[in-house]
Amino acid sequence: MVIIVNFLANSLPLNGQTTADIANRLDVLFTPANYVFSIWGLIYLLLAVWVIRGFNKENRVYRITHIPFLTSCLFNIAWIFLWHYEYFASSVVVITLLLLSLIVLYARIEREHFSLWDRLPFSIYLGWISVAVIANISYTLTYYGWNGFGISDVAWTVVLLVIATTLAIIFRFAHHDRFYPLVFVWALFGIAVQNWPNEPFVATTALIFSVFVLISALLKDNG
Repeated sequence: MVIIVNFLANSLPLNGQTTADIANRLDVLFTPANYVFSIWGLIYLLLAVWVIRGFNKENRVYRITHIPFLTSCLFNIAWIFLWHYEYFASSVVVITLLLLSLIVLYARIEREHFSLWDRLPFSIYLGWISVAVIANISYTLTYYGWNGFGISDVAWTVVLLVIATTLAIIFRFAHHDRFYPLVFVWALFGIAVQNWPNEPFVATTALIFSVFVLISALLKDNG
């Protein structure tokens, strides 16, 4: 149902506008270039593999994660409708709930003896939703005319880039997960591409931070 709703949202499109149409309507500096959103294809492919592997009844990981997984699917679908019908404040609440459901799911996987394929789909999914929550909040504040306490958009965007970079690096070493930060590399580079023509300072900062995160992903784990 998640895949069907997401496909129809952009092929119909839902409420006469695609997801990207809405994202591009406002000048939000934290929004990456359109090609970055193609990561959803990878996420859904990995989730499809994960679901198929779940038919192995002997794998305890699937028995303890089915509820947060189904919950995440419902929040994903709800977010699409809220975004396309421009209930942006509500969309922030729902995407935050989606993030929390994925955190619960990820934590349950880590409590078990898991394989690469047990956790990989949610390393990527959780990484992307972590970025998406920041972007969604930034978009919503811009939509409702928040003035940023008089601080410039560029300064706030740099703050968000620092937060995203710090989160990626801390998570990488706390969970020994190389794939989670790679999503941030993808997103930060996309933010650099999007802002290069008009906001070179933001673009350069995003590019530098993406290198930092990439290095953290490539470093060996302690011990």
